Amino acid sequence: MGLGGKHQFGSIGEQRVTFIEKGIVEERLDFLKHLLEFHGLEVVTEEQKRKKEEDPLLYNLGVTDMVFNPTVYVFQRRLKTLDGNHIVNQDYWNQLSEDTKPQYWKNS
Repeated sequence: MGLGGKHQFGSIGEQRVTFIEKGIVEERLDFLKHLLEFHGLEVVTEEQKRKKEEDPLLYNLGVTDMVFNPTVYVFQRRLKTLDGNHIVNQDYWNQLSEDTKPQYWKNS
């Protein structure tokens, strides 16, 4: 799912949430869960139902803060890495790079 402009709401169990990402693997879930909890957000997860036994196990991830929008927080530079020393950029959020330079583009 990654960063998108749309703010998605829904429920996980009985809890109303802002969805962060849906249909993610466990490694992605762990990364985002630690990052969001580091920023004081209450994280709620659920395992998606599999259609077939051999289908991969996927998860939905949400936070209880109904105002939180990951796209806005990343592009407004409001999130820091787990060490607290660097700003989370789009590539870091999407786990494409550990490089946390503030640019969202690269000059040739």
